[in-house]
Amino acid sequence: MTDNIAAEPHTDGYLGDPAVRAEWDDRYADRQQLWSGRPNGALVAEVAGLAPGRVLDVGCGEGADAVWLARGGWDVTALEVSGVALERAAGHARDAGVAIHWVHATLTEAALPPASFDLVSAQYPALLRTPDAAAERALLAAVAPGGVLLLVHHAGMDTQHADDGGFDPADYVWPSMVADLLDDDWEIEVDEQRPRVAPDGGAGAHHTDDLVLRVRRLR
Repeated sequence: MTDNIAAEPHTDGYLGDPAVRAEWDDRYADRQQLWSGRPNGALVAEVAGLAPGRVLDVGCGEGADAVWLARGGWDVTALEVSGVALERAAGHARDAGVAIHWVHATLTEAALPPASFDLVSAQYPALLRTPDAAAERALLAAVAPGGVLLLVHHAGMDTQHADDGGFDPADYVWPSMVADLLDDDWEIEVDEQRPRVAPDGGAGAHHTDDLVLRVRRLR
């Protein structure tokens, strides 16, 4: 597949709040590698029965999920706010010899083609909550008829109080908020808490349980 190398991300054309980009760039720059480098267990489990098609990887980080999906035959669009993370992800894609379309933007500013992805995967996304539920609606709007939204998050975090480091769960989108927006156009296939298949190493490895929401767009 040497003729199918991933395009370089355009990290200078970022769409979104500069403060959000700076926060995540700083977080990635602090460590040579932030995540484990392996695909998320819930994604691997839930994608097993799906035919490859077009997939949107929301918050792709250093690219482990995106590369794994591309190797499995998916046409991958990977979205990320951090330019530092995107550069690393692109390097991993080059090493793997897979092509991925990179989008340097927040989800709500990305201007993604509506209703065009067979799978929208959001694994532990840090999506900021707004009064108009913009991020939740953007997740749902990206899914094609017949397609699946897979949203996975750390169980228990949504009920925690704000910590001394400035993290307040009330500022972020959780699976229940997306589920609350579903109408008759959607079917819930999975909505549960389950033990997490946690990779060794990487940030977040201490979380033991996942919230998994998998919904299918009927029309």
